[in-house]
Amino acid sequence: MTAHMNLFENVNRQFDGAADLLGLSQEIRELLKTPYREVTVAMPIRMDDGTLRVFRGYRVQHNGVRGPQKGGIRYHPDLDLDDVRALASLMTWQTAVVNLPFGGAMGGIQCDPSRMTQHELEMLTRRYIAKISMVLGPTRDVPSPDVNTSAQTMAWVMDEYGRKNGYQPACVTGKPLELGGIQGREAATGKGVAICTRAAWEGLLGHSLQGATVALQGFGNVGSFSAAFLHEAGARITAVADQGGAVRAPGGLDVPALRAHVRAQGGTVAGFPGGEAFDPATLWAQPCDILIPAALGGVLTKDTAPLVSARLVVEGANAPSTPEADHIFQAKGIPVLPDILANAGGVTVSYFEWVQNLQQLYSDEAEVFAKEEKILLQAFRDVQDKVKAHGCTWRTGALVLALERVKTANELRGW
Repeated sequence: MTAHMNLFENVNRQFDGAADLLGLSQEIRELLKTPYREVTVAMPIRMDDGTLRVFRGYRVQHNGVRGPQKGGIRYHPDLDLDDVRALASLMTWQTAVVNLPFGGAMGGIQCDPSRMTQHELEMLTRRYIAKISMVLGPTRDVPSPDVNTSAQTMAWVMDEYGRKNGYQPACVTGKPLELGGIQGREAATGKGVAICTRAAWEGLLGHSLQGATVALQGFGNVGSFSAAFLHEAGARITAVADQGGAVRAPGGLDVPALRAHVRAQGGTVAGFPGGEAFDPATLWAQPCDILIPAALGGVLTKDTAPLVSARLVVEGANAPSTPEADHIFQAKGIPVLPDILANAGGVTVSYFEWVQNLQQLYSDEAEVFAKEEKILLQAFRDVQDKVKAHGCTWRTGALVLALERVKTANELRGW
């Protein structure tokens, strides 16, 4: 629990590092750190077995000076308000890094979806949206899927929001294609991780991705699509770990076969016949060129970071590295592409979906991926410029870029 409790503190410590470089006053820091609005709601639900349970839900809107707030809805038994605050502020910085006209928000419900029926989850989602719909909308706050929520969840969100507000597909992103969703949205975050990995490995470190070895923690949406795109680009995925188990092959795993196995086995790489099983806890020490944490936050710590021998770390997950880990990587000379750059493919394609719904004009997958690549490579260069100008880490460089953009928007609005 402790790593998870410190998420908000960690994000604020990283913020302060960038604010120090920019010489921001205490007043400006206070203004940029403090969430604009926090909503906590209670949702009584009559469960399928007849019992009444009361669930707790949150929506934190961190900053909306650059556009409507944007951020996921997460269902998790350990979710608390500090997590939601931290993730909402990370969304503010992420949308600013990739220069999208959005601010940052985050929400979720404290529940264990694995122990609930589809009907209970639908009732819970609808009750949650009914309670917070007054602070949502295409020009206010646009949710999207996150941990344990899906396109189906977003369909319920759109339907419930529409009961009061009419047909508003732009009120939520990550919807099914049949309800105004966009081509490529499911693969978008992993695609972005692959785009940023290639930009750093080839552009920054001067190596070819052909034959480069990659270890991944997490093989859900982000991990599996990252692996698929890197495999297609010629990289070798040599080790993968998830909650269920871990598998490795020095010559490279057959990624399409591994993905088929995971789908067939109910979501874990455990038992994959095309590789050797190993202890998932030792993933960090696996020999590789590129390490991609693509599961939960707070996993790279003062204990695990010293084990890493990779030459590049790319954060597919939100906030996987603690400030202590950042210092260790810096001392070892290992560049870390931060989450607010590396996993921004998801919010970038969410932006395309929002635009598509507002205009009612549709794009195909090739177009979507081409535009995503253009935006992410521009963001990569923008962050690289800050890294060179300040001689700082990539995380600090990305935050400097984001803080400057949000601060300027604040000033132009006249606060």
